[in-house]
Amino acid sequence: MTKPFPSKTHIGNHALHPETLMLNYGYDPQLSEGAVKPPVFLTSTFVFKSAEDGQDFFDFVSGRREPPEGGAGLVYSRFNHPNSEIVEDRLAIYERTDKCALFSSGMSAIATTILAFVRPGDVILHSQPLYGGTETLFSRTLAGLSIGAVGFADGVDEAVVDAAAQDAMRKGRVAMIFIETPANPTNGLVDIAMVRRVADIIGRAQGHTPLVACDNTLLGPVFQRPIEHGADISLYSLTKYIGGHSDLIGGAALGAKSIMKDVKALRGAIGTQLDPHSCWMLSRSLETLSIRMEKADANALIVADYLRDHPKAAKVHYLGHLDQASAAGRVFRRQCTGAGSTFSFDIEGGQAAAFKFLNALQIFKLAVSLGGTESLASLPASMTHSGVPAAVRQKIGILDSTIRLSIGIEHPTDLIADIAQALNAAAPSPA
Repeated sequence: MTKPFPSKTHIGNHALHPETLMLNYGYDPQLSEGAVKPPVFLTSTFVFKSAEDGQDFFDFVSGRREPPEGGAGLVYSRFNHPNSEIVEDRLAIYERTDKCALFSSGMSAIATTILAFVRPGDVILHSQPLYGGTETLFSRTLAGLSIGAVGFADGVDEAVVDAAAQDAMRKGRVAMIFIETPANPTNGLVDIAMVRRVADIIGRAQGHTPLVACDNTLLGPVFQRPIEHGADISLYSLTKYIGGHSDLIGGAALGAKSIMKDVKALRGAIGTQLDPHSCWMLSRSLETLSIRMEKADANALIVADYLRDHPKAAKVHYLGHLDQASAAGRVFRRQCTGAGSTFSFDIEGGQAAAFKFLNALQIFKLAVSLGGTESLASLPASMTHSGVPAAVRQKIGILDSTIRLSIGIEHPTDLIADIAQALNAAAPSPA
């Protein structure tokens, strides 16, 4: 049912772009009564044509044998199903890599990928800040499995990353370097190519080269593709921009066929696959991904510029405002094609002012998550990152006054009007 259609990547000498290839790949309308869009395949199991096929398909999905070029065959929806394979094929094209695996959430994508390659006694070298759920996974769940973690707060300074790498190697085998760039919520950048160099240095020192896994949720695949800069695995919360309508939960991991084989095998074993209906919704959302992200990106620039000039905004953490001559500015120009639409700012007046601002918003919705068509606002220190120790939050720049904004596709002047009145409401009362 997921036979590639069409197989052409060119029209004459003209190479088709990823957006076009993605819209026309992974599904043949002739296999579903001519339906232009794929149906939702609500089934738990699939009929084999023969006992021999059943034997082969189980070998393929379990990773015991390499499947043929056409795919592993359909067995049981915990392993694979048509709706997941369609989205996996299309997202891999967008990311320009070999394979993709979908998951029931962004955290299940991260956890499954880590557990596929990291063992008790190993250490993960990681950037900071990370999404709060990832921080908690490292500091609690993985720590309970005797998997260590060493963080670095400056992802563009090779000396800082190398020092953290040396510290990590003293604690155990460094099995993975996990980075999030841009970081949630500070927009801190990590130089992916530099991290690749550090990974290779670690490999020569310890005899095992750690995989580089990058959470690319805030920019990709429209504005950043980590694998092109040296990462082995690109990770997403599909809940965010790729889903883009705040109506589904999902995750993805992408990379080379040899790497994704182990990730998919563990996904099947522990059951972190994404359901057919959510996959169908993702196939819909992929079709408008670049349009939505580009509109939100343009809106974010207008809002960030307004905040930069407002006296109530102490600091705006927006990639488009980076000094082009700075180390971070050079990394941004080299590995990103847009600033994205999620950023944060520190409001004057501390947590009390932040609460007043958030409570006064009328268009922005006070909610966690990001990347939807609607604009959202939250306070990471008391919400998404509340499980991170206060001392760590201070160290990595997540203050009690740091407000995260996810800019949607509304008219930007309406968003600015809402921010203006909320900032006015947050101003201290006259004596």
